[in-house]
This record gives sequence, structure tokens and C-alpha cells, in this order.
Amino acid sequence: MEINTIDAAVFAKMFLAGAKNLEAKKEWINELNVFPVPDGDTGTNMSMTIMSAAKEVSALKDPTMTELAKAISSGSLRGARGNSGVILSQLFRGFTKVIAEYDTLDVVVLCDAMQRAVETAYKAVMKPKEGTILTVAKGAANKAAKICDETDDIVFFMEEVIREAERVLSRTPDMLPVLKQAGVVDSGGQGLVQVLKGAFDALIGKEIDYTIEDAGTGSGVVKISAQTEEEIKFGYCTEFIIVLNQPLTEKQEKEYKAYLESIGDSIVVVADEEIVKTHVHTNDPGLAIQTALKHGSLSKIKIDNMREEHQEKLIKDAAKLAEQQKNEETPAGPAKEMGFISVSIGEGINEIFKGLGVDYIIEGGQTMNPSTEDMLNAIGKVNAKTIFILPNNKNIVLAANQAAELVEDKEILVIPTKTIPQGITALINFVPELPASDNKDRMTEELANVKTGQVTYAVRDTKIDDKEIKQGDYMGIGDKSILSVGRDMVETTRDMVSKMIDKDSSIISVYYGEEVEEDDAHILGAEIEEEYPDVEVEIHYGGQPIYYYVISVE
Repeated sequence: MEINTIDAAVFAKMFLAGAKNLEAKKEWINELNVFPVPDGDTGTNMSMTIMSAAKEVSALKDPTMTELAKAISSGSLRGARGNSGVILSQLFRGFTKVIAEYDTLDVVVLCDAMQRAVETAYKAVMKPKEGTILTVAKGAANKAAKICDETDDIVFFMEEVIREAERVLSRTPDMLPVLKQAGVVDSGGQGLVQVLKGAFDALIGKEIDYTIEDAGTGSGVVKISAQTEEEIKFGYCTEFIIVLNQPLTEKQEKEYKAYLESIGDSIVVVADEEIVKTHVHTNDPGLAIQTALKHGSLSKIKIDNMREEHQEKLIKDAAKLAEQQKNEETPAGPAKEMGFISVSIGEGINEIFKGLGVDYIIEGGQTMNPSTEDMLNAIGKVNAKTIFILPNNKNIVLAANQAAELVEDKEILVIPTKTIPQGITALINFVPELPASDNKDRMTEELANVKTGQVTYAVRDTKIDDKEIKQGDYMGIGDKSILSVGRDMVETTRDMVSKMIDKDSSIISVYYGEEVEEDDAHILGAEIEEEYPDVEVEIHYGGQPIYYYVISVE
């Protein structure tokens, strides 16, 4: 098969097929996340970015290439989430600037568009890093330039470009040691390859469903759960630790897991020579406990009624939706000189930000990165001449910067906060009497004085930062690396703090998450205070999901 030109109708199908292929592979791409945390989100971010554009493309009837280019560029820019999504949107932005000038595309136009895509994406990133989606895009573009004069066949051209993209992707672990240590290729680069493969399938006529369903609501929109109690097959979330009388044999461990599978689901069993950590959803927790007692004594038993929790969640979701609708209807209030937008991750942290003067909270953070459009919507709700945005996550800074570039009637200043504690520190150091530019400098400078650590659990076995990590282990993640790993959450947290603190440290702030009891948080705080008597320890309810503790040292 040889194809020499592509019209707008064919290119629209190629784009939609690329989007659908990425959407289908998003969970697989999420699992390529270097850190084995339960919120790997590259695939989700890239998918939601491209699906935002796909919705606009699918709404067009017999578009011209110019209309198609505008829909792809505008839709992806506004829907961009996370660093990978923003970079993908910039690749589309550069690509569409070239194709918008033509009615049909040939190899030469596609080659030029790929060069422009890479140039645009590299310019959008302050410190481009090789071994990422940028490298894969550049490798594909370089290959395109080499063969551009050798063929008029778009099929051959794309086959060679995709082959090169896959080759470069396979080499990303050699460019980024952290990828090699984790045993994965770059997730963003893999996402781009899947887009190219989907587009190629459409080009050669593979049967594809081009229907684009609603790509989902923004991260700030609350959806009331539609799950019914009847759908909760096993009603009790049961967790405990077996302190073993003697180590389990491989046969005993398999038999134990098999028994749990016979009485429930969502089973996690993590065993070493001394303990077995168990998690199971079942209708009879007693059966799980009785079987566990055959192997030793039990500690840290926790049994939650998931049907009751479901009812409570419905009530909370309804209350959140009502509050959001109320906020949407409330006028922005009198105009003021300076206002604040902050990304936040939990009820307690939301209240802290509001208490520090934040005008609009975008809920999202690590588990669901807000899009550029979420930022733009928030900007529209704040009636101020100058608005500071606090992304509070390194994966949201690019989306915030992209939103700032799209706003013309207000001055938008992005403070590059990469963690929640950095956002809090920035706000504390805001001085109303100073000009906005001085405040930006002051707030940004103070970020260097904040160290952040976050405690969560591992979702897979891996090795990173020279640490062997097993599924179910607790991890203390610092600003740049994993600081501690262990089977005991408190010990892992204390070990993480010990690596954050130094002779200049004066304040430790502990924000405990939704799965941590208040008493346990205060006990931890007392232990830290006893260990470091010269440091003040503050305990705050954060209510954040996924992360048991978010801790700052200043």
C-alpha cells in the first residue's frame, strides 16, 4: 500500500485513532511510573489531554485542515494535565501551526510539522531533560528529516518514524539512570509512541471505532458516586498484621492466600520471616482472623464497614457538590489588587489554605492533576488584577504556566511550589503592602528553606535510589529521592524525618492524612519532639488521600 497525500478527513481519523489508542493503554503507561506509588498518572494525564482535543475534533463536521489544526491545538492546550500532558499539547501546538497552512499533507509537510513540534515543546520546558518524551519526539523528527527526500510514501515514512521512536524509547533507561534502576522505559515517551501507532493504524485502514465519549470532567468537579451498596460484594475491609510464631513456608503462604481468596477479594499478603501484613475484603472478618491466628498473634487489626463508608461518601459527595454549586453562583466579590489560587489535596489542607487567604481552591494535586482549563476557570472566578497561582506539585507547574500565557486581562504570577508545605510557606511570606513582583520574588526565595517528605506505600516491587522496595512496603519520599523504606509506617516516617532534619532546622510540621487517626498523629509528633527537643513540632489535620503523612522541615 502506498499513500502520497492525506486530506483533512483522513487526518482527523488518524488523530482520533491515536487518541483512542493512548486511552486504551493509559493504565499500562501509568504502571511505568518510576516511583512505585499508588498514583502513577502519566498515562492518565496524557490520555485526558489528548481526549480533550479529540472531543473538539469529533464535534467538527467535514472540517478543513485549518479548522482541524485549531481544534487539536486549542483542545489539547486547554485540556493539558501534568508535565507529560503539557509537553504533548506543545508538540501538537507546533505540529498544527505547520499543517494549518495546507489543504493536504504529504511527507514534506509532515516532516516540517514534526520539526516545528519538537522546537515548540523544547521551548516550553525551562530545563529539558533527555530520556523523556522530548527525546523520543526529537528522535522521531530527526528520522523524518533523514528520509524526507527519499520517499513520497507516507506509509513507509510513518513506519520508519515509529520504528525510530521505539528504538529511542528503548534507550531512555540508558539516558536516565533512574529509569534503568526501576527497570522501565520513559512513560511519556511510551505514550507518544502509542499515539503514533494508533494514527498509523487508521492510515492503513484498520477498522477502528472513532466514537469519542465524554473525556471526563475537570479535577475540580465533584461527581456523586453511582455505585450502589449491592455492588459492594464484600462488605468489610479487613487489615491486620500476623506476628509469626515461625516463618511461613512457601506452601503455607500459598495456602493462606488461597483461603483468603475463597472468602473475599482485594487481597494483599506481604510476608517476611517475622510478620505477615494482610488486607482482604470479606463478608466474614472472623474467618480471616481465625485462620491468621493459626500462624501467630495479631496486631493492628482494622475492620471497616465499606457499605457504611459508601453511605458516608455519598453524603460527603452531595455536600461537596452543593458547596461547589453555591461557589459557582456566588459573585467574585469586589475587585482587589491581588488574589490567590491554590491546588490542594484534602479537607484539612483546604481549610489551611483558606485561612491563609486563598480565594479559590482547585482540588486535585497528585492523584488527579488539574488541567490548564481548570486553571483558567479558577482564574475567571477570582476578581483581582493580579493572581498568584500555587501549583503545589512539580507535575502541575507547567499547566499553571500554560494557563498564565493564555490570560490577557489579568496578570498571572505562578509561584513554582512543588509541594503543599511549599505552598503554605509561600503564603505565610506574602506581604500585602509590597508590590506583586516583590512578593513573587520573596515567596519564591522562601521555597528553598522548605524540605518536604511524604509517606505512602509501594504498589510493586522495584529498586530505586539503591533501595530494594517490595509491594506493600511503606516509603518516605523526599523532594528528590526516596529517603526511607520499611514494613512499619511509624518507623519509616521517623527514619524519613531523620534524613530531612539538620542543625538549622527549627520547625517540623506534620499533616496527617485521611487514613491516619488523630491520636496516632499526636503520638508520632510527641516521639519526634522527644528525639529533637530543640525543634518545634506542629500537628495538623490534612485529610489527604494516598499519603499517610506529609511532613515539612524548615
